[in-house]
Amino acid sequence: MVLWLSAALAAIALSVSATVRAETEHVSTAADGLRAWYLATGSVERAIQYMAWGGLEGPDRYWNRRKPRINFNYPSGEAAVEIMAESGKLNVLTASPGDLMRVISAVASDAAQAGKIAGGLGGGGRGRSAPGPTFPGGGASFQEIEDLLTLPGMTPEVFYGNYIADQSGRLYARGGLRDCLSVWGSTSGPFDVNAASPALLVAFGASEQGAQQLVERRKQAPFRNMGEVGGLLGSNSGRFRVGGNTIYTVRATARLRLPNGRPSEVVRTASAVVKVLDPLLYSPNPVHVLRFYDDAWSQDAAAPPGPGSVSGVTQP
Repeated sequence: MVLWLSAALAAIALSVSATVRAETEHVSTAADGLRAWYLATGSVERAIQYMAWGGLEGPDRYWNRRKPRINFNYPSGEAAVEIMAESGKLNVLTASPGDLMRVISAVASDAAQAGKIAGGLGGGGRGRSAPGPTFPGGGASFQEIEDLLTLPGMTPEVFYGNYIADQSGRLYARGGLRDCLSVWGSTSGPFDVNAASPALLVAFGASEQGAQQLVERRKQAPFRNMGEVGGLLGSNSGRFRVGGNTIYTVRATARLRLPNGRPSEVVRTASAVVKVLDPLLYSPNPVHVLRFYDDAWSQDAAAPPGPGSVSGVTQP
């Protein structure tokens, strides 16, 4: 009986120990997630301040329209901030049905599903035509890009992005319609080549390989003119340009730094849509926040930020 009692007590002790260890790891992960979220949201606000100090044509020390990426380095981690012109996206309110179908097909990779989504947008993307009391009439306009989630055939994977397998079976991150369509974007182009998503690049003429090469090159330094793009866009390079409008998405992806100096697996992303105004007319607050997202999605979340981050800003 003593042996059986000892065995039972040992089993209980092991069970309690495992539970305590699991709960401790859970609390530690939650705490790391909260810290990474503060890094991400703080980096968005810091980037907005850099935009206010720099302006559309400001010096490279802070930000200008030729600088789509800033890397912030902190004692506890680092954040990669993407500053993307909304002119790198297709305007869902005014785009032609053909352009909408091309972009949705490039993201959904399913012609039937793409046709159902495009059909739900109505004529020229100006409204929704799906029946039912929860849908506005055909002439209603989207107020936010998230309204696309109400369309027939739309799924979170198509809207937000997902991981898909390539020909070798390896998974890689792929963006969704949120990265291609906007209520502030361009009607028919030209689209900003430094902000256009890979799916939009493919939809308007680039090959999959060309789009990937273009994205990797602009991560190192933004394109200053279309001559630097070369033949990566195929025959439809006329649908693209260098430079954006005055509305931008600021998206920060933050990772904590482990005690050994390596990046943590805990990643958080936040973003904001802002409008950059004339600093002479709207001083001291030339950057207006139109929408703030506590949670966002970025392909930078799929891998640690690349080398080259220094204290403050990595200059392109």
